[in-house]
Amino acid sequence: MGFNGISGAVNEPGELPWEVVVGYFAIALAIVFFIGKKYGGLKAFTTLDLVYIGIGGAFAMVWEFYIGSFIGRFLPSTPFVSVGFWGRLIIVFIVAGLVRKPGVGMLTLFIYSFLSDLFHYGFGGEPMFFIYEALTYGLFVDLMIVFTKGKIFGIGYTPKEVDQPYAVSVRRTNVLAALEGGIVGALWALPDPLFYSGFFGPFIYAYAPNWGKIIFHLQAFLPGDIIMGIIGGVLAYYIARAVGQ
Repeated sequence: MGFNGISGAVNEPGELPWEVVVGYFAIALAIVFFIGKKYGGLKAFTTLDLVYIGIGGAFAMVWEFYIGSFIGRFLPSTPFVSVGFWGRLIIVFIVAGLVRKPGVGMLTLFIYSFLSDLFHYGFGGEPMFFIYEALTYGLFVDLMIVFTKGKIFGIGYTPKEVDQPYAVSVRRTNVLAALEGGIVGALWALPDPLFYSGFFGPFIYAYAPNWGKIIFHLQAFLPGDIIMGIIGGVLAYYIARAVGQ
């Protein structure tokens, strides 16, 4: 018995135990409620914030499925290179740098997922993909915003705050942008091989995961995602500066 194309398979050989997945997402939801209560939830976003989020979510979808897909036709087919995914990562990082409020990552990924279903996938398998995208990729960005107290990628630091000459301050914020971007980029390499290939794919489509392939993809994704995370963090810093933040 299934629902909206979801087979509901939890006993496929090699599939991540459903208890582990439910435990992760229960903790993730608890964090979301904590963030919403402490930082104001959707009420904290201004109209301009929502414009950035909406445009970012839409452009991430267009890039991944149209622009990135077109560019990818001219490149070798390899898991080490993912133009579409890397573009989405950089776009979401830039939106996070412009808004810098907890919830921006999850909301941007929710809009991305909705538009992806509307124009590319169809809505079969939902709400699994909304949950998966928002509470992995989106939540990782929001946790970095919380950890940095709204100064993700070094945005918001000034020479006075660090009590150093301006040039030194810029170098310091560049290092922060690269470091934080690399950390979140590394985290972005985890959900697809572990959560999707290890559980959500088998759960929805009822197939046994291949853990050799999962481990290979995890190793293949990490280097590129870390590098793109560094680039995305630095780009977000300079774009935020360019618009006066």
